[in-house]
Amino acid sequence: MNFQLRPAQAEVVAYRSGKMGVLAVPGSGKTLTLAYLAAELLTHTTLRRGQEILIVTLVNSAVDLFTQRIRTLLEARGFLPLNFRVRTLHGLANDILRERPEVVGLDERFVILDEGECNRILESAVKSWLHNHSDLLSGYLAEDLDAYQVQKVRRKEFPTLVREIAAAFIRVAKDRRLTPAQLRHRLDQLPFPLPLLEMGTAIYADYQRALNYRGAVDFDDLVRLAYEVLQWEPQLLERLRYRWPYILEDEAQDSSYIQEQILRALVGESGNWVRVGDPNQAIYETFTTANPKYLRQFVREEGVIQRDLPDSNRSTRSIMELANHLVRWTMEHHPLAEVRDSLQGPPFITPVPADDPYPNPPDDPSKVVLYTKKLRVSEEIKKVTRSLKNWLKDHPDRTVAVLAPTHELAIKVVEALKRENIPFEDSLLRSSASTRRAAQRLCDILHALADPLSAQKLATAYGAWRLDDLEDPVLHAQVIGDQALIQRCPQIEAYLYPSSSFDWLMEVCPPRGAENPAAPISEQETYYRLAHFRKRMHRWQSAVLLPIDQLILTLQGDLFREPAELALSHKLALILRQASDANPRWRLQELAQELTLISNNDRRLLNFSREESGFDPQAYPGRVVVSTVHKAKGLEWDRVYLISVNNYDYPSGAAYDTYKPERWFLRGRLNLQAEALAQLEWLLSPAESDFPEEGMPTVQARLDYVRERLRLLYVGITRAKRELIITSNSGRREDKVPALALLALKDYWEKTHARSAV
Repeated sequence: MNFQLRPAQAEVVAYRSGKMGVLAVPGSGKTLTLAYLAAELLTHTTLRRGQEILIVTLVNSAVDLFTQRIRTLLEARGFLPLNFRVRTLHGLANDILRERPEVVGLDERFVILDEGECNRILESAVKSWLHNHSDLLSGYLAEDLDAYQVQKVRRKEFPTLVREIAAAFIRVAKDRRLTPAQLRHRLDQLPFPLPLLEMGTAIYADYQRALNYRGAVDFDDLVRLAYEVLQWEPQLLERLRYRWPYILEDEAQDSSYIQEQILRALVGESGNWVRVGDPNQAIYETFTTANPKYLRQFVREEGVIQRDLPDSNRSTRSIMELANHLVRWTMEHHPLAEVRDSLQGPPFITPVPADDPYPNPPDDPSKVVLYTKKLRVSEEIKKVTRSLKNWLKDHPDRTVAVLAPTHELAIKVVEALKRENIPFEDSLLRSSASTRRAAQRLCDILHALADPLSAQKLATAYGAWRLDDLEDPVLHAQVIGDQALIQRCPQIEAYLYPSSSFDWLMEVCPPRGAENPAAPISEQETYYRLAHFRKRMHRWQSAVLLPIDQLILTLQGDLFREPAELALSHKLALILRQASDANPRWRLQELAQELTLISNNDRRLLNFSREESGFDPQAYPGRVVVSTVHKAKGLEWDRVYLISVNNYDYPSGAAYDTYKPERWFLRGRLNLQAEALAQLEWLLSPAESDFPEEGMPTVQARLDYVRERLRLLYVGITRAKRELIITSNSGRREDKVPALALLALKDYWEKTHARSAV
């Protein structure tokens, strides 16, 4: 790996012990620096038997990236790539909880439900609550709604609203380690009712009962229970402190309260802890319990060494100048003093030295365009599409992206690109459904092989084999009919291994022939389909005695053609081989169950999620990558279009701004999610004088939203390497105006460069 340390990076890599906080600007190479530090520690410090360096990062794609880079660095030095472990927070929590699950009442083979299943459970709990208690929310409706509007809101708006409130309520309750029973007890002690907390607690209890019934946990439980294991098992905590004498934390600006508590427990008072991140890129507060304040507080703690990584080779000087001005304007001139802490510097972004082997792109201020003329949404998309069409003709070898604030707007861009036959890539907008499907196919067939006499499992395996047809509207009924036929088979061996005197398949759907010339065509087709599947099962069953990885690869050859599916099945094969080696007594049934756990439940821990599997913009030159700004974090393109930078998607806190979390049908446009969470925080240490006055949490939530949107704009700007175009639109009702931050940037740009915007 040809990597020349810059002076600021060398200061970070010189670390050997204690606590250190590193603030890194976009494009400063923080991931590579942290990997280099891990390699340095593994090379120059003495780890005792059973010790590792632990690296904790945000997403699974970073796990693979860190692992590969550390391996490469160590191998280049002649060292074996050993004694380090890279985990996401959920992966780390899983490791901890698997050590002693019984401490928190879990079976050793507890199930981790994926987000899709958890969402279905939550929706069911919400539906049940609304069926019985929807009147509890009636008091929050605006007084000027007529009867028709009230009925419409109850039918169409309440389910979404309650689901959002409940999801946030459960997430925060688990982050604060509060069970439904504990909340119920606290509510029962109050002298007055709190409808929002009653609602949140009831849905939380129903949701948790459903998890317990399945013997399962969700991802929030995983982290909460891991922390409780550390609290209740001091001997385990001491073993883990010994095992991980160094903890390196990436993306620390996205740390949550409980994540920080877990790492603090593992580090102890005198441990070694390095936290690297950029608070200016903290853009997940709205969706999680993450907060950049934890990293900012950490770097100010006594005894913590602070280091900065200010040098970035990603962007031109002009783009960095624009991003830095957004920070300064926010800190010094934002009209709301309360949000001037949204973006902070130093460090500000600085270009790398002229002699750096990886210099900044050549600067051209004319490639920064801030367009603030009034445009409808359709006009903005049309203007961007036309610009892309012209630019791609002259730059087929460069990368380009359109970054939207919402998924819905991004989809509209994709539709416009389709109409104009402009090549595009929208995989950042798609879910991991295809990945889940591929893993589930293997699970279904392996379970049938593990229990060869089960008609139900064999029918499920048949559906997995014909999954593409099962998803075809024309063939769906055919596959379902075949599965029903298999399920009715009284003796599966008479189907799979018929004798010369009796063949079940011949009995239920005899093919047309000399002995049966009048057989219906439909029965003949059914016979041949099921006979073909029987041959396939023979092939798979003959491979059962092979090592598990070879069995999986045998199945892979008959099921998959897409590269992503082949890569997934290969990874599953390797993981199951490791499980088999670690548990030599396991038979196919145990390995089948392990595959179910891995593919369905631990997917996020083991990098099976498509959205977390890594995305390389360099793989799509000449194609327009369409993404939300959130999904684009950590990525970069030669040219970036940042669209819809108006006062709705990027509000400034002005009197004329409106906010997505505030519903039109609620009195005073209350943000009920914020109101409920404020009451929940109060419930932790209730004092009547401190009870949140109605409406104040909504105001505070507006300020938090403004803060995050300023950081989101900063992230969007810093995705661009050479060219940046920022546009705005007037919104769906054509009453929106350019964001105040965009107007400030344009004013600065025109004055600085003495030219008119395009």
